[in-house]
Amino acid sequence: MARIKKPETKETKVIQSKKNKKDHLQNIISLRISDQQKITLEKLSKATSKSVSDIMREAVNLWSAKRRNLCLD
Repeated sequence: MARIKKPETKETKVIQSKKNKKDHLQNIISLRISDQQKITLEKLSKATSKSVSDIMREAVNLWSAKRRNLCLD
């Protein structure tokens, strides 16, 4: 007997995407920042429509790439 698959909607794709992201990203790091740094992150978050976590991940990736380049020079 053939199984009929329900068509995916935008909502189910978003839910699946969030679920996959949660399953994939389970490490938590806590840090202290100044009030000005928090304000800056919130402004960046609003301007880019990215979460603060996404901005921080991007910052870590950029920093580590820069450090790798310095070590290779």
